[in-house]
Amino acid sequence: MSSELLINYRPYETRVALTENGELVEFHLERGARGAGLLGNIYQGRVVRVLPGLQAAFVDIGLEKAAFLYVDDVAECDKEFSRLVGQEDAAADGRGLGELDDGPDEGLGDEERPEAVMATPAEPAQRSAQPIESLLAEGQQLLVQVSKEPIGQKGARVTTHLSIPGRRLVFMTNVAHLGVSRRIEDEEERRRLRDILESLPFGRGFIARTAAEGATDYEIKAEASFLVQLWQKIREEAESVRGPALIHQELDATLKAVRDLFTDQVDLLIVDDAGQLKKIRDFLKAFSPEQTPDVSLYEGQTPLFDACNVETDLARALNKKVWLKSGGYVVFDSTEALTVIDVNTGRYVGRRNLEETILKTNLEAVREIAYQLRLRNIGGLIVVDFIDMEKECSRDRVFQALKESLRRDKGKTKVLPMSDLGLIEMTRKRTRENIDRFLRQPCFYCQGQGFLLSPVSICHQAFRELELAAGDYPGEPLTLTVHPSLKDLILDETRTALEDLEKRLHRPVTIRADETLHAEAYFIEVNSAAERRSRRA
Repeated sequence: MSSELLINYRPYETRVALTENGELVEFHLERGARGAGLLGNIYQGRVVRVLPGLQAAFVDIGLEKAAFLYVDDVAECDKEFSRLVGQEDAAADGRGLGELDDGPDEGLGDEERPEAVMATPAEPAQRSAQPIESLLAEGQQLLVQVSKEPIGQKGARVTTHLSIPGRRLVFMTNVAHLGVSRRIEDEEERRRLRDILESLPFGRGFIARTAAEGATDYEIKAEASFLVQLWQKIREEAESVRGPALIHQELDATLKAVRDLFTDQVDLLIVDDAGQLKKIRDFLKAFSPEQTPDVSLYEGQTPLFDACNVETDLARALNKKVWLKSGGYVVFDSTEALTVIDVNTGRYVGRRNLEETILKTNLEAVREIAYQLRLRNIGGLIVVDFIDMEKECSRDRVFQALKESLRRDKGKTKVLPMSDLGLIEMTRKRTRENIDRFLRQPCFYCQGQGFLLSPVSICHQAFRELELAAGDYPGEPLTLTVHPSLKDLILDETRTALEDLEKRLHRPVTIRADETLHAEAYFIEVNSAAERRSRRA
């Protein structure tokens, strides 16, 4: 399988596309107006509110909205808390800034997160034994890392379990564990990497990423030294400032893509800007010099993404309805917390029997759904409504096929078996906005509802409003101003209804058109009183 990493750079935005066999499978976007992203950034924050009822706190990190800190993401910073509330003896254990939770970067696959490589009773993912009011106090200074970017109306989510990802390693601050990525399957290589990690003079707290496979002892130790020195610099900076303040910013989109996506499984990296090419090569010379020859500059006249058909795949990822090759289709419908996926046979009628037709459509939809979840970066709760199948073996086959198709997805997923109604419930970890919400905004016409009132409904509503106006101004002529398309409808299909209205009101109604009006908007004027009544349906 051939794989390419494409980077389209412009001063106002950077777009990153990962393709497999010429098909777009991952897309990342960073825009100048939104900065270099927040995920993985480390801030000196200030606790502005502690919420015992939610076992959470709001932390000011200098953004428009305060960040959300859940109790399970709080390291026991007893010394600082003791200083604030006067409990001198609370800091007996002397713990530092905390342990890693899930890792800050969407580029880290689940196999490179601590819960995927080790299991210990001290894992911070376990529920905190102490209530949040005993760990934090308002006004407290706190070093935090963004673990989930702001999504919709929600602020960022942060953690005090800090981690610093490198090219081959992830350094987890003050965690006495070592781990090796599960994607490294060769047992001899796993033992070799673990032996190297054991020999590091910096103590523990490292995970060998997939890119560490085949790396030399010197390369791994050099990167470990770099990460430790970076951590020391972060701590010194945090001690010298008062929050809210940015202490450490993650790599920009270009270098983050090189670090996290340009693995041994990627054959070629293509970038369309000479300045970014130099930056990438300098980065690789420091961390992975053997991959430098696999980087090239695109100089074609046709834009890079158009030449590689990325724009076509990207446009398809924004469609609500996605057609399958067989003639069936899949519909994606999202709310803020839930995505519903509906599978339909469409034009596919099959050849033998109904069960076979449905099974084939569902299996084809499984591959497309797994692909679209990864490409669109859909997260949260997901419900898939497959076409009903009578046989239990068919339902289980679709369930197993979905689990298998999700194996290549770096997003952490949990899938429940198919119900008797043909529904599969699943979750996918969400750390940033999906493509749809990043590239589009709610329709100002329908205000995000996705529907407009039908023209006939608007006409009838306007007629009812005319009756109200007639009651307030007996005998006065009335004028109804509408969108041109609505005027044509009133004077044609609903002409009879208009004539009936005029008879009951005992007066004429003048219909006017205004092309500047919204399709659902209209207003009523009482001629003599020069009063305007407007209504947005």
